[in-house]
Amino acid sequence: MKQLIIFVFVFTFITTKAQVTIGTGDHVVEIGGVFSTYLNFRTIKEDAANQNKNKDRFKLRDARFFIEGRIENKYEYKIQADLSSLGASETDPESPALYDAYIKYKGFKPFNITVGYGKLPYSRASLVAFTNSPYWQRAEVVRGDLFSRRDVGVTLDQSLWNNRINVYAGVYTGTGEVFWQGDNDPSGAFEYIGRIDFSYPSRYRYQDIDTRVSPVPMISIGTNARYSKRDLPVGETFITGEAGPYGIKVIDGKRLGIGIDASFQYKGFSAQFETQQLKATPNNVKDPNLRGLPKELTKGYFKSGGWIAQANYFIQPAKTIVSGRYEQLDLNDLVPGNSRRLSAAVAYQLNGSRSMIKAQYFKILKEESIDPLRWTEQFRIGWQLALN
Repeated sequence: MKQLIIFVFVFTFITTKAQVTIGTGDHVVEIGGVFSTYLNFRTIKEDAANQNKNKDRFKLRDARFFIEGRIENKYEYKIQADLSSLGASETDPESPALYDAYIKYKGFKPFNITVGYGKLPYSRASLVAFTNSPYWQRAEVVRGDLFSRRDVGVTLDQSLWNNRINVYAGVYTGTGEVFWQGDNDPSGAFEYIGRIDFSYPSRYRYQDIDTRVSPVPMISIGTNARYSKRDLPVGETFITGEAGPYGIKVIDGKRLGIGIDASFQYKGFSAQFETQQLKATPNNVKDPNLRGLPKELTKGYFKSGGWIAQANYFIQPAKTIVSGRYEQLDLNDLVPGNSRRLSAAVAYQLNGSRSMIKAQYFKILKEESIDPLRWTEQFRIGWQLALN
């Protein structure tokens, strides 16, 4: 018996390709990380060349470390931080200093309960992990400037019909990635999010590339919504950075977001489509987002949003992914025009998605007057190593 007790409490270290696993019987802990760096080139407009150079540079995008664990089949937890973002003057919602800090309880039969900080169940393109993508940057509409990608709160989720149907519902602070600056903003309001997706003929994971080379056609369709109503007391302001670079990530008033997405894969080919539409109704008729236009014209609200279309092919014998993406973004429908971008990506797998050399090309087809850019095209190439 004594020998058995000692055996149960002895740590067993198992190296499985990348992460380290530590086990004590019913408790398993995994330790891993993600490291990535790239070289960036930009083509600057002629009239902007003297304002600043093109900022060609090397960038350390990820220096992430995580610890995640499971206790029996009831509890899961994860802590993940990115050292490359520590000390940054602004929070990048695509690459924040803190990625995850949550606990999930799976022992409650109707649904799982997750409490803490992590990725929100909203937008398929946002839910796809960076390490599973050939791109260095997400499309503008889903990269976190229009809505938060992570937040603190409570999420309920359940999977049905052998994981073909996934349902999520949650309540969150609404402050997003800047929650670490303190309490909720002066409005004291929350944000509510729900999502449901359906896949056929079997489970469809949140990834863009068909690296499994599916022998049968697979499809997944999803929809999600998010709502908040924030009433700032007179003289108060939002937390620094909470409203995002365009001042629309949160507003003093009502905000409703609706999204629809679809994904398909078969024999290495895959394609995705997603649209996101946000309607905001400020409390103040003089809100800058209403552009000083009369209420008879604005009806008291403005809309933001856009859409993405992407196609990919995994060339299995060459261990290479090729992809193309088109995107449109309209930051404010009260201002004429929108922005349009075209991107292409190639990724060569040194060791599956764990170790990849990734290259992405951006081309600005059209820009919006709200967000004039200094550059017309951009190229990034680098290496990704995921220890997970």
